[in-house]
Amino acid sequence: MKEQVSAGKKLGAETALALAKEAGKVIVMKGKKITPFDMKKDAPADADLLAHMLGATGNLRAPTLKRGKTVLVGFNEEIYTDILG
Repeated sequence: MKEQVSAGKKLGAETALALAKEAGKVIVMKGKKITPFDMKKDAPADADLLAHMLGATGNLRAPTLKRGKTVLVGFNEEIYTDILG
């Protein structure tokens, strides 16, 4: 792990978009609902991306993990196992 950010630190729309723009793929997970975004092939509008990545308070949903060119937002055990091994 290169960097860990405390959940107490609020990360908003600007940070979420910066993470997404650097990524090749963003996978947003809300329980069993999984929404993948291919940022190179078919990048979504910023508003659509933020609607998925931000929680009700306007902060980046937790947990958020960046591995290589993939950003994981939220948690789904199957996806984490597939990505992290």
